[in-house]
Amino acid sequence: MDNFVKQSLAGLRVLLVLTLITGVAYPAAVWAVSRIPGLHANAEAVDTTLVAVTREGDRYFVPRPSAATLPASGASNKGERNEDYTRKIAELRTTIAQREGVAEESVPQDAVTASASGLDPDISPEYAALQVPRVARATGLPVEKVRELVSAGTGGTFATTVNVTALNRAIDAAR
Repeated sequence: MDNFVKQSLAGLRVLLVLTLITGVAYPAAVWAVSRIPGLHANAEAVDTTLVAVTREGDRYFVPRPSAATLPASGASNKGERNEDYTRKIAELRTTIAQREGVAEESVPQDAVTASASGLDPDISPEYAALQVPRVARATGLPVEKVRELVSAGTGGTFATTVNVTALNRAIDAAR
């Protein structure tokens, strides 16, 4: 019994010490360092192209629909057999087809479905190409110039995609 009490007290001391270090001292040190004036004076700007930034108006490219409600992210768990989901997809397809002046069959799948996080800034080159005439018309830029910007913004790590946030910045810079 005496050995059990010694080991329990030793374990409790270790628990308390580690709790103080990892739960109090370390977070306090990180917070204190972040408050040092001038520490970030020469830091690079934060890359906001990792999240879809929706801009209003026909002069901008439109990202995928979002199921997220900021600051949280997440997608719907509704499947293709869910009536609400299929109705929403059909409505989106019709809306996009009307906005872009194309047949509903021409609307790519990523134009009507959200990404897993609901914040993905990437669209397919097909969806970007569908939007080129509208963006060119609204911005006054030649269609070929807008196509060049889309082509320059096409890339990606795992698949060929177009980053809408970066593309819209390029559109602003080109005007």
